[in-house]
Amino acid sequence: MTDKSVTIRELAQAAKVSIGTVSRALKGQPGLSAQTRATVLRVAQELGYDVAKLRSGKPRRVLFLYNRQIDSLATNQFYSVVLHGAETACREAGISLSLMSVAAGDDVAAQVRRHEAEALVAVGFFEIETLSAMRASDLPVVLADHFHAGLRCVNVDNVQGALTATRHLLEGGARRPAMIVGPLSHHSVALRARGFRRALFEAGRLADPELEMPMNMALPYDEAGRDAMRRLLALPEPPDAVFAYNDATALGAIEVCEEAGLRVPEDIRFVGYDDIAAASRSQPPLSTVRIDKDALGREAVTALIEGNTGPGELLLPVELVVRESSRATSAMMTGRRVAAAGR
Repeated sequence: MTDKSVTIRELAQAAKVSIGTVSRALKGQPGLSAQTRATVLRVAQELGYDVAKLRSGKPRRVLFLYNRQIDSLATNQFYSVVLHGAETACREAGISLSLMSVAAGDDVAAQVRRHEAEALVAVGFFEIETLSAMRASDLPVVLADHFHAGLRCVNVDNVQGALTATRHLLEGGARRPAMIVGPLSHHSVALRARGFRRALFEAGRLADPELEMPMNMALPYDEAGRDAMRRLLALPEPPDAVFAYNDATALGAIEVCEEAGLRVPEDIRFVGYDDIAAASRSQPPLSTVRIDKDALGREAVTALIEGNTGPGELLLPVELVVRESSRATSAMMTGRRVAAAGR
């Protein structure tokens, strides 16, 4: 008779292996020696562990990991929606979901063991050492909104999103489009910068390094975007359009322009990225690249449920949402036609 009160953690402790090793052994997954697998199965039998619970392949407990740099997950308009998608997928599949923030230097393995997790969904940017600790847990790991070559990743098509946004500004008459860019160490941010540059290249425009304005991340986040916009406006020839790498940065930059007496979109046009709730409520409403944030969480959990956790990447589509902040005026379009005629 099996003792269903025995936990996977207790089984791992008795076998003197990690929870991930127990999971792999009972699911018949590769990566273990025959001796280790035999030890786990023997201890499971001795303790009366219900092996069928793991051999079903579907994890029973998923741990949602996020970087402590996010600060409050509840107030983050991006990752709170990703969490909602993950929670929905877990609830529909009868899986328990718990949350944990991590940072560089944390004992990730110990924290994961305390949660008795059988699989991990890691959302957003993580330092290499933190990713290495996740892999060392021997648990299935899926990244969402981040990329690591050795892991399963779920992302949106960031290059295409930035490319489409910048094309929209160029087609509306922008002569000096700029980009406000965050930390290029973040996978999604680096790809958005690539899409911006590609749009300029395809339009036959020379990239102007001074128009690709990095945020000073030594400043508080809200101030960093505003500071970048002030530096753009201080240029001898300021931009007439801005692609901001996310909506929060775009909204702060618009406020800086309005404080300087500029009108949006008449004097300067904006496109953001992410389509957070505040984008449609701003004045003027912000054009943006819409991401299905809920789907990022759902697809990550689905990959765990289906056992699709080998290295690889799933790219989700994006959509340009045009609102008032980037609408071209007749004067802009006239200027674009004059410029084209003069080439």
